[in-house]
Amino acid sequence: MSRHRIVRTMDYNDEYDGYDDVYGHSVDDDSCISPTDAQQWLYDRARGQQSMSSFIRNNNDIAEEEVGEVEEEEKAYEKLRRDSENFQMPVLNEIEQARLTSCMDEVRSVVGDTISERRLVETCLKFGYDINKVLDEILNDECDRKAKRLQTEDLTNTTVAVNNKGIGPTKIVKSITTAVTTTTTPIVKVTAAPGEVKRGFEINSPNLQSSPVVSGRNTPIDISSDDSFRKTADTANAVVNLFKVSKEQSQRDAKQLYNKERADQKHHLNLIVIGHVDAGKSTLMGHLLYDTGNVSQRVMHKYEQESKKMGKQSFMYAWVLDETGEERARGITMDVGNFRFETETKSIALIDAPGHKDFIPNMISGATQADTALLVIDATRGEFESGFELGGQTREHALLVRSLGIQQLGVIINKLDTVSWSKERFDEIVQKLRTFLKQAGYRETDVTYIPCSGLTGENLAGPASDPSLTSWYKGPHVLAVIDNFKIPERSIDRPFRMSVSDIFKGTGAGFCISGRVETGVLGVNDKVLMGASREQAHVKSLLIDESPQNTVFAGDQVSVTLSGIDMNTITVGSFIYDPQHPMPVTTRFQARILVFNIKVPITKGHPVLLHHQSLIEPAVISKLIAQINKSTGEMTKIKPRCLGNHSCAVVELKISRPICIENYVDFKELGRFMLRVAGVTVAAGMVTLIYDK
Repeated sequence: MSRHRIVRTMDYNDEYDGYDDVYGHSVDDDSCISPTDAQQWLYDRARGQQSMSSFIRNNNDIAEEEVGEVEEEEKAYEKLRRDSENFQMPVLNEIEQARLTSCMDEVRSVVGDTISERRLVETCLKFGYDINKVLDEILNDECDRKAKRLQTEDLTNTTVAVNNKGIGPTKIVKSITTAVTTTTTPIVKVTAAPGEVKRGFEINSPNLQSSPVVSGRNTPIDISSDDSFRKTADTANAVVNLFKVSKEQSQRDAKQLYNKERADQKHHLNLIVIGHVDAGKSTLMGHLLYDTGNVSQRVMHKYEQESKKMGKQSFMYAWVLDETGEERARGITMDVGNFRFETETKSIALIDAPGHKDFIPNMISGATQADTALLVIDATRGEFESGFELGGQTREHALLVRSLGIQQLGVIINKLDTVSWSKERFDEIVQKLRTFLKQAGYRETDVTYIPCSGLTGENLAGPASDPSLTSWYKGPHVLAVIDNFKIPERSIDRPFRMSVSDIFKGTGAGFCISGRVETGVLGVNDKVLMGASREQAHVKSLLIDESPQNTVFAGDQVSVTLSGIDMNTITVGSFIYDPQHPMPVTTRFQARILVFNIKVPITKGHPVLLHHQSLIEPAVISKLIAQINKSTGEMTKIKPRCLGNHSCAVVELKISRPICIENYVDFKELGRFMLRVAGVTVAAGMVTLIYDK
């Protein structure tokens, strides 16, 4: 029960009987406390007063805060706030207003909310909505303000120091003048050196290769001056060899062995089929394989019945290469399909790449394994335009394969039967593609245009027979174009390198990896090193298209069975390589990149995805070293603030974990890479300098 008191009639003397002075005193407690604890934890007003008085006595020269700087910052902030609150947007028409809003959004995504709206609008209007010029103006202005602020602080410090020494006003003025003179930032003008000009991506290697690869591209001038981190191919090869290899492996004559084993065989060619989604790539190649006898009639009848049950009878030829249930149910290629067939003079390793934009990484992985490409175009009205215009995969695929070193291209104008084999439609598509492909770097002599129909089989494995087509087309059919592709030079006599595109468990002991031999020779019982960890493994067997081999050479698509190493130590995108000539391992390298059509400028610290062979690794552009002229190779700007559309620059990339990569000057096949951001390819590049790990 609660105790109720009548407060109005309460006698306080009775309540506090026995206490002379209640205020400010605590009630007695049963527990005791030691004097040491009381001194440490209990508050003593007298002790506090003594400590405060002693502090003031010992520190009598405390300087007051400068109010000028604070007031200046508050005034600047108030002005910025008033500018933003009182600013009225200019009256513009709809188009100009849309351009202004778009430009402001792009600039805001780079500089954030630190710039007032008034200043942003005025700068955008001043430079005509040019994002690069607006960014340069704002960023340079901010840097100038920061430099002036630092210079003012230096002058203030100089004045204070002089006053402390007791020097008169004349000396102060003199010292300030000296400080201003010495802190002036010099203006550096970049001019091209007279003499021979390094052009484009051409690389003049100081070490001539014994097996040159036809490239038409050449490497840049080294701009970095930091020699302490420099690592060339010679220093990479000078690593102390701690791994023993057999005498046969160390003294092998690659070219003699190749001539001995492959002299009576057909040349190997890796062919990739690319193009926009639903262009008919899988149907086209499936029908070609059926017409050449590589797919039996019984299998095609089975595919026809199964596709008819699913309501997708027109996809029956595509099922030859689209083997998974999800691909067949959705009607699109998702992963890279492989098939091997032979023509009259060549053995073709066919790579069917996905066309959907969500599977571009798989397409890049397949393109790194290819020597030549077929670009499939949908001739249906509206379909070609949707794939060729900005955002379509026709442009992106053509640029990607060219950036990865593919020079020969067969352009297949598919589904031309839907427009009644119209010559006008064929000429219209060819004219648009010819202009674009020439700008992308293809030579006209390396590009062939072929009209056909993948569903009906017209002009695929044999000459055209439809009168509507033969009346105006007299050129070769698709199979003849494939057979006439030139075999690129193979780097057989270079150190062994192989990229890993797949890992799986074999039937026997050990595990299997599959991929393309980029350079060199690999034989059974050879010793190899694995990835960045450089663990040693033993080659037990080699397979090409399920056929056992004793030796494989550069350009072959092979399956390798390994032992003596754990399967978990290797990942897709890793490399196996020669123990006598190990690959450089690094987390930092310098590269020359060519920027594509991008929405947001590339700045320092820009996060990207690095695509190198089958490897996909997060990376950061840690430095923008220089911007160069794409056509002449001259340096136009040192340490640019950002990179815009179609610019060419030398940058430094940093990866979170060590990877194996090669200089383009030493291994052209392994020196190329792609950069992607948010599902869009933003740049292609090549490695020019590898730093130490």
